Amino acid sequence: MAAIQNRYEFVLLFDVENGNPNGDPDAGNMPRIDPETNHGLVTDVCLKRKVRNFVELEKGNNPPYCIYVKEKAVLSEARAVAYKPVEGTGKSEAEKVSLGRDFMCANFFDVRAFGAVMSTKLNNCGQVRGPVQLSFARSIDPVTPLDVTITRMAVETAKEADAQSGDNRTMGRKHIVPYGLFRTEGFISAPFAKQTGFSEEDLELFWRALTVMFDHDHSAARGKMNTRKLIVFRHADVLGNAPAQKLFDLVKVVRCTDASAPARGYGDYAVSVDSAALPGKVELEVKI
Repeated sequence: MAAIQNRYEFVLLFDVENGNPNGDPDAGNMPRIDPETNHGLVTDVCLKRKVRNFVELEKGNNPPYCIYVKEKAVLSEARAVAYKPVEGTGKSEAEKVSLGRDFMCANFFDVRAFGAVMSTKLNNCGQVRGPVQLSFARSIDPVTPLDVTITRMAVETAKEADAQSGDNRTMGRKHIVPYGLFRTEGFISAPFAKQTGFSEEDLELFWRALTVMFDHDHSAARGKMNTRKLIVFRHADVLGNAPAQKLFDLVKVVRCTDASAPARGYGDYAVSVDSAALPGKVELEVKI
């Protein structure tokens, strides 16, 4: 598959209702926030995880769409298969690393897209700088995380039941954001895509993952999460035709209801793209 020949930037809008979009383990798994502004945060790593999960769900972890970084994966064992073709060939260590890197790019979607550090002593496959990168997502408005108390009507063991004298209720906590609309911005580099082999087929799969990844990621902790907008800027050539920030500035998200009251739904916002100010040789496509 031939690598993509165009640079891309994109803006992704997604929201959460009564859920935790990305817990912070350093804060008791409370939703991540910027302490200076109280805007909610979702890391790029969290979003890439959801893309990986969707690709694995759709493609079944088969080449060339295997997933390298997945739950409970032993990374050195995943790389071991890349070394089998060069065992006993007498090739130098540098040649083995290069061939291993090529194998990982050819067979693992997330290595091809996001890159990976695989330069460890065991089954060294070097480093790959991926063409697809995302920023941290930030909520449009400040959010107020809530710590909700919940009760459990059952216990794990008979000993616990005896200790509670017939009252099986125990207390727990659930951390949520009542509502938040988040914006993240992304970049896709054609020169880096050429190095990893990130193709047009990979790109279409990536767009599809961004639009439906939350539909296959529901849980009691995450509440209701949805992709709301995916706005893509396609440049006419490999290096691009306009600065990324100039394109991002064309996308505006503003409150369209009473700003003195907290937002509680996507309908509280208006999303617009100033297509009239779009630079020449840059195409605009709204995927959703």
